[in-house]
Amino acid sequence: MKKLLSYFLVVMLIPAFVLTGCKDDNDDPVVKGDFSTLSTYMVNQGMDLPALLEGWVIDAQPTTVDGGIVDVENDCTIPGWTVFDIRGVDDFNAGHIKGSHNVTLGNIVTEAQAINDIDKILVVCYSGQTAGRAVMALRLSGFPNAKVMKFGFSAWSNNPDFDKWSAKESDQAVGNSNWVTTASPDLPINGFPTWDNASTDGATILAERVNLMLGMEGWGVAAGTVLDAPADYSIYNFWTTEDYTTFGHYSGAYQYKPISLADDIVSAMNPENDNLIYCYTGQTSSYIVAWLNVLGYNAKSIFNGVNNLSYTALSDAGKPHWHFPYHEYTYEVTTK
Repeated sequence: MKKLLSYFLVVMLIPAFVLTGCKDDNDDPVVKGDFSTLSTYMVNQGMDLPALLEGWVIDAQPTTVDGGIVDVENDCTIPGWTVFDIRGVDDFNAGHIKGSHNVTLGNIVTEAQAINDIDKILVVCYSGQTAGRAVMALRLSGFPNAKVMKFGFSAWSNNPDFDKWSAKESDQAVGNSNWVTTASPDLPINGFPTWDNASTDGATILAERVNLMLGMEGWGVAAGTVLDAPADYSIYNFWTTEDYTTFGHYSGAYQYKPISLADDIVSAMNPENDNLIYCYTGQTSSYIVAWLNVLGYNAKSIFNGVNNLSYTALSDAGKPHWHFPYHEYTYEVTTK
């Protein structure tokens, strides 16, 4: 009888064991990293946007000026800086800063990592806008002293062949019914992007997201395109309230400064929409958009900012605006 009872108990325990084993193998949730994982890591590492906006752009003034970086007596070189020029090869060969390296946007982080003891990095593009994405990538990848050269190579010399800015000076918004001076609507409150990552390590996720951002296309939109139909977008103006109402803004655009992960201020962005950021010249907005793209937002920069919408008003008020020539430095040509 005891043997029979023991056999019965064994038979009863087997299904329970099997079921428990199956649950352990198949029903445990797979833990993945997400927006919360990344944003928490970035805040802890000092990578919230307000911190990253400190000293991210520099005007290439001569060393004779306080804070200047260009040695005009030594072939207009920039001593103490590693200069990455991310323009196309033909444009680089036609004229570039002596000692600069021609690299692509996509490989700029790996190029920086390959140089021993690299510290101060200056990134040069055509207008200072694409360089914003490059410098954001570098700063998020362990190079806190990377900076954008203001207005790009357009600002380097008095050669009009390099000037990509003057053609963008425009007052096309003046008198347009979609350009207004009204007060800002209240900022909306939205959820956060819903992507995930196989890793839960913040550094690993950040590196992957930065690489993804560098490979993105279509990260900007023409100012005039938005002026035709601002209601098609979620538009955010990165200005003070005073400038927002003084110089005008897109109809329906939010005044959105600061942008931050702190206190969930970033929740004003709609993760489902085309979120457009604009500023005076498109340089700051390109930098901000890169940060938002890393976090998973569908964000785009409005090219050339209000310089392409209400240029004269900005110029007359002494706000950030383009003028040619900006500097008149010599440059090096690569001969084949």
